[in-house]
Amino acid sequence: MKIVIVGGVAGGMSAAARARRLAEDAQIVVLERGEFVSFANCGLPYHLGEEITDRSALLVQTPESLAAALALDVRTGHEVTSIDRVARTVTVRSAGGTEVISYDALVLAPGATAIRPPITGLDLPQVHTLRTIPDVDALRALVTDGARRAVVLGAGFIGLEAAEALRLRGLAVDLVDLAPHVLPPLDAELAQLLDDELVAAGVRTYVGVAATTIEPTPGVGHAVEVTLSDGTRLPGDIVVLSVGVRPDSHLATTAGLDLGPGGSIMVDGTQQTSDPHIWAVGDATAVRQAVTGAVAPVPLAGPANRQGRRAADAILGHLDTGSPRAARPVLGTAVVRVFGLTAAVTGASRRTLQQAGIEHHTVHLHPGHHAGYFPGAEQLHLTVSFSPDGRLLGAQAVGCAGADKRIDVLATALSAGLTMDDVAELELAYAPPYGSAKDPVNMAGFIAQNVLDGTLRLWHAEDVEKVLDTCLVLDVRSASEYARGHLPGALNVPHTELRARLDEVRAAAGDRPVRVHCASGFRSYLAHRVLDQAGLDSAHLSGGMLTLAAARRDIVLATGRA
Repeated sequence: MKIVIVGGVAGGMSAAARARRLAEDAQIVVLERGEFVSFANCGLPYHLGEEITDRSALLVQTPESLAAALALDVRTGHEVTSIDRVARTVTVRSAGGTEVISYDALVLAPGATAIRPPITGLDLPQVHTLRTIPDVDALRALVTDGARRAVVLGAGFIGLEAAEALRLRGLAVDLVDLAPHVLPPLDAELAQLLDDELVAAGVRTYVGVAATTIEPTPGVGHAVEVTLSDGTRLPGDIVVLSVGVRPDSHLATTAGLDLGPGGSIMVDGTQQTSDPHIWAVGDATAVRQAVTGAVAPVPLAGPANRQGRRAADAILGHLDTGSPRAARPVLGTAVVRVFGLTAAVTGASRRTLQQAGIEHHTVHLHPGHHAGYFPGAEQLHLTVSFSPDGRLLGAQAVGCAGADKRIDVLATALSAGLTMDDVAELELAYAPPYGSAKDPVNMAGFIAQNVLDGTLRLWHAEDVEKVLDTCLVLDVRSASEYARGHLPGALNVPHTELRARLDEVRAAAGDRPVRVHCASGFRSYLAHRVLDQAGLDSAHLSGGMLTLAAARRDIVLATGRA
């Protein structure tokens, strides 16, 4: 058996290593067009920011180490230029010339390429991506040579990490994204928290705009000026291009393999393409999204590694399409650090669910990441979406601590097809330094149960104009909280006084519904239960003023006492 693998890093090297462990007698050839076949590309921003100081720490394996440990024939600087599916050969170009290599099984792991939007000046030497070792070498050299300002185009995961890294190196950083907020996979009410953190750290953010031109600045050394679509001009010594990636599927295209959305390579549950002798793994392949069922590429390291292993299993007869180990839909679970905050996501966001027309409820909560009475408790902002029949659909979290842990738990629950009743009953490790007896994950389950059984009715931040026009807004915070800022026209009745002042609420409401809120949602839930059982048409604001203030910065609050 001769297995030829095109591309290394996560998917390709996982396939090669697994194939060797399964078949000692297989001939395994890895063809990598770049200089480095196995490196920690997710660590690149942290080397740029000098948190990882040793460049060699990023080099996971070398051709020599792979030959010694796994008897792999790894050839760097070898670019596959074409595939002959009938002859089962690939044509390879290298410094030594062109050669043709035969295969019994071919694995395509070409990865993705950076999207290059129609911006004048992308070829200037100050403009770089952050995807490879040479990329980070070039950026570090510019910083060492005295760069003082950077413009990062794209505020996704890599863009945020690049902005953080360059700011940690002391550069002034401007961050630009065409989306309405940073980290587009995150819902707006949580993304605003990241924006606040970026601004507090000295990063200037520009959202809802795109770069149109990058031009050298006359008479200012190697500086450039980036012009945005609204006319804003941003000076920079470095421009990082991070507006997204697309599948690098040109080999598959010219070979006539079936392609999916965005040019991604279509594969079955064993990673086999439309050619029975060719498999594909990693960022160039199409996967199915677990919640919406949409088919699209999902460029994440975890799925790429698993796909490589799966392809090797299939090639060597350890896996077929009916196996429980065949490919499962992808959740898109991801996490990113933004200075002092962590943001994590799994499953579908509210926006994704709305775009897909999937009926859902979403709850917002703001618990501590561990027991409040234990020193160091940090507030966690958690949103969880679920279907009317109780199925978990997605979750997002932002906080100084505990966000990754909760999203990992909810990703596991989502993968297992758990309902919100199941989530409420999860038995999670607890001691005061680590969590609460009612963990935030359990609390999300409890709130969902209340929504599903009618104990709790919700209104959301996007409803605020309609609520102000048609409802009595009941603010059940303390008088001092109310005085610092409240919704115009809101009636302030602290929740501890509500039972004694129900007649006042009835009179103020007249024939209008009552929409109640507090700071985070707990007191307003208590108030809602009182109002509901008193016969009033009541609903409480999901996430309280914390969520409203983040989601709707355009809302002007009134001040002063009632």
